[in-house]
Amino acid sequence: MKITSVSRLSGLTSLLAASAVALTACGGGAATKGSEGSLAASVDLSGVNITIGSKEYPEQKILGEILIQTLEASGATVKDKTGLAGTNVARAALENGEIDAYYEYTGTAWLTVFKETEVIGDPDALFDAVKDVDAANDITWFSRAPFNNTYGVGASPAATANTGVSTMSEYAELVRTNPDEATLCASAEFKTRDDGLPGLEEAYDFKLPGSSVYPVEQTVVYQAVEQDKCDFMYLVSTDARLAKNNITLLDDDKTFFPIYNPAVNMRSDVYDAHAADYDKLFDAIAELLTQDEILELNGKVELDGLPADVIVNKFLESKKII
Repeated sequence: MKITSVSRLSGLTSLLAASAVALTACGGGAATKGSEGSLAASVDLSGVNITIGSKEYPEQKILGEILIQTLEASGATVKDKTGLAGTNVARAALENGEIDAYYEYTGTAWLTVFKETEVIGDPDALFDAVKDVDAANDITWFSRAPFNNTYGVGASPAATANTGVSTMSEYAELVRTNPDEATLCASAEFKTRDDGLPGLEEAYDFKLPGSSVYPVEQTVVYQAVEQDKCDFMYLVSTDARLAKNNITLLDDDKTFFPIYNPAVNMRSDVYDAHAADYDKLFDAIAELLTQDEILELNGKVELDGLPADVIVNKFLESKKII
């Protein structure tokens, strides 16, 4: 998979204008109604009171806002409990009824929540597995979104131009034949974890010499690439800096890294009351959340410093969800 530059808004004028709309749509939690012809306008959740959560980092807050604004535009009254402190807290809140729904990732549920050790490399098979496990926990999973918030290896613009490497198998071959052109920036943790560099080397049958690994933490890895400390880098696949720095995410063609597709998780008693309406809303939204789309949304919040509620409002309006 190759990630290319993501478009940015041309100016702030339209965003400032949209902020007034966003405040109306998501400011007080009161029920509203979607615009004529929108998906939300075709659903009637009036009288529904629902609590939405999310984890604390920007991507999760964006996903939480998507749920809040979509439900409000469908007539529901929404209580906002986004920004919970991590997976364990968010999952516990769902299980004990503090929240009714939030976005969780398939790989996180499988590995962290359920503590499974079997590797499932097919996204659909993994989704089916977590959905089946959680059905017994009275938690319903909606359709998974196509974007994948996982780990990976990226190539700098120079490395892409000079080597043409676009997959992990091609990178492994480059290491075997010309390790000097395969230098890798990697954190101390990534260099030692079984699901990091050692496991990657085993899966793709290569061994980076120590001189080809530049130690650098994730927070400053892009600066290290800009300073030509390395040609390739360890990264997170939905990091907004990917597009800003024209980094090519190498295709993990042997699916070594776990799959983390997001999907709405909802307590099944809440789902059962309006199942058809929730299916209609959240399955349609899932299709929209592609890798390029989440990179753009993350970038507007993380790099441009724009409010998540305003960005989400414009996104949902442009897609005729609200």
